Amino acid sequence: MAAGLAAGAVAGIVAENAHSDIGGVPCASPRSTDEESTSSPVKHSVCRWCYGGIPLDDLCSIAKRCGAQSIELLSEADWPVVQRHGLACAVANGPCSIQKGINRVENHDAIVKEAERLLPLVGQAGIPNMIIFSGNRAGLGDEEGLKNCATALRRITPAADAANVTVIMELLNSKVDHKDYQCDRTPWGVELCKRVDSPRFRLLYDIYHMQIMEGDVIRTIKSYAPYIAHFHTGGVPGRNEIDTTQELYYPAIARAIAATGYGGYIGQEFIPRRDPETSLRQAIDLCTVIS
Repeated sequence: MAAGLAAGAVAGIVAENAHSDIGGVPCASPRSTDEESTSSPVKHSVCRWCYGGIPLDDLCSIAKRCGAQSIELLSEADWPVVQRHGLACAVANGPCSIQKGINRVENHDAIVKEAERLLPLVGQAGIPNMIIFSGNRAGLGDEEGLKNCATALRRITPAADAANVTVIMELLNSKVDHKDYQCDRTPWGVELCKRVDSPRFRLLYDIYHMQIMEGDVIRTIKSYAPYIAHFHTGGVPGRNEIDTTQELYYPAIARAIAATGYGGYIGQEFIPRRDPETSLRQAIDLCTVIS
């Protein structure tokens, strides 16, 4: 992930602050989203915060030219903008920040209240997912964090179920980007899913973050596929283009994701060092799986 997110009263968080052939890989010509949707079981999305210097209307046009069907990590005021361009929003901003999340009991009432306000709106807008965060440990043990997160999520999932929205917790690295973040390992997140025991709570598997924390990305995706509802990309190291300059081979990862039966979105969440449109088009090409 992820942008530091927020919405409404609990809001106010912006996650991480935030150019040609790239990495020796030639870029394909633009293709329409209609062509893309019929040829690939996996859909493509763009994380808004990585392109903060580009007006949203312009980013919508770029995304469409590159073959994306969604721009994500948006708050309420931006949902109609992407819809006006014929795009979806794969993930809505949620009710808490990365640092102050649902692992602290003292945060529960405010986060649950905001989630219950947001979820019907997210559902009415046709957005399938809303993001949420564990929060930082700040001395909290992993078992207690699991217990507290599960308690809060059991309060939130009835509203998510009514709205037909999946609440997704992002797996983030606590080694480089988000020191002390608690949901920093896939098994911890999976255990949380089991304790919440609702199809309306799942994980956002961020490939960049989990390569840093765990590696073994393809095996992990295959092993825990039932618990994953969304994916993010990013080049390792540096969180830049997902080309041949970094250590992950995204075509194989995308094929592994598609092989699990996943039909949702892969969200491009890298910070472009080169021309943003060229980099985004290449990333989408690399993650396109032809059926």
